[in-house]
Amino acid sequence: MNIRILKEIIVQQKTELDRKERGLERDSLKDIEKYLKLPHAVVIIGVRRSGKSTLLTQIITKHFKEDYYYLNFEDERLIQFSARDDFDTLYQAYLELYGRHETFFFDEIQNIDGWERFVRRMSDIGFKFFITGSNARLLSRELATHLTGRHLTSEIYPFSFMEFLEFNKTKLENNFEYMAEERAKIKKFLFDYIEDGGFPEYLKYKEKDVLHRLYSDILFRDIVVRYGIREVKAFQEIAGFLMSNISNTISYSRVKNVFDLGSINTAKNFMEYMETSFLMFFVNQFSYSKGIQSASPKKVYCIDTGLRNTVSFRFSQDTGRLAENIVFLELKRRGKEIYYWKGKGEVDFLIREGLHIRELIQVCWDIEDEDKKNVEVKALVEAMSEFKLKNGFVITEDFEGEEVIEKKIIRYIPLWKWLLRMEKDFS
Repeated sequence: MNIRILKEIIVQQKTELDRKERGLERDSLKDIEKYLKLPHAVVIIGVRRSGKSTLLTQIITKHFKEDYYYLNFEDERLIQFSARDDFDTLYQAYLELYGRHETFFFDEIQNIDGWERFVRRMSDIGFKFFITGSNARLLSRELATHLTGRHLTSEIYPFSFMEFLEFNKTKLENNFEYMAEERAKIKKFLFDYIEDGGFPEYLKYKEKDVLHRLYSDILFRDIVVRYGIREVKAFQEIAGFLMSNISNTISYSRVKNVFDLGSINTAKNFMEYMETSFLMFFVNQFSYSKGIQSASPKKVYCIDTGLRNTVSFRFSQDTGRLAENIVFLELKRRGKEIYYWKGKGEVDFLIREGLHIRELIQVCWDIEDEDKKNVEVKALVEAMSEFKLKNGFVITEDFEGEEVIEKKIIRYIPLWKWLLRMEKDFS
């Protein structure tokens, strides 16, 4: 690329970055600040529009002032940028514009094939990198090849419930859970969170077109174009089908048969593309056998309930399935190793740490439905016996309490309280 054009892009992007709103300080910022003095490249991954660029601006503002280089590779003027030919030219442009700095901030780096070689070479001579990307597979492959042991990864998601409250300028009073008005306010915000999700741009403008455009960009720019998908209509229909079936189990063979695909591998590839772009997640059934895990149906979750509510057809008020999706996202956000469990009954979430099963969680939104409650609790007790756990959790809309069944303690906790407790424990 011509160095003059690179300079124009650099200067324009830096001007725009300086004007950019710093936004709500993200939970992830505290994690990343631990890495500031380490020589490792810091890689921030997550779905597009989840706040990665804003997070970079927060890091810059707090810790680097003017002592940095920045480039966003989403810029269409960089479409011809070549890792082999242009990174050295880019560095030369930075030196001529700003002199020598030792920290690079690169946004959406997965758009440049071979970027990791430049990062490795410059890291080896003392430069620091902060990198964002929206494709887990591409980044993990490249990092594993050239930056093994030289990078640290942080995942960012749309707002957590606590961040949602902060965005809405809601501060929790001391002992708020014992105040009827405060509890009612928090519960009202929980239902807003279930409906609207946590994408910052949508919450700022409350314009559904923001989510429609985001969904289209993920499907087409991040998946169809990148992976050269030819069966575009079938792919779109499968994405819509999965969005409509969050919190349900889906098998590759079912997707193949419903959409008359040529092979199970096509269904598997399509679902993997959605997961690597952070649109959908697929949770394995727990088994000590990898073969059973691989062959069993997957539970389906999406990156954001607001996005799902906007782009998928809703047959009914499916708050219970949306609540389960939010529980999954909170566990995922906290880095938990998540499975579902199936015996005679089924448990929504099994949390594993190393060789140990640490926690079993059931989501039962309508606890007043005795038949449904009994089914959920019976499955939980069965799993607790299987893994010799004394405590199990049932997340509800608003019911709280305990009961002992077969010498096992079942703890019922409202979703809003569980989310805030997770935030507190994580902090």
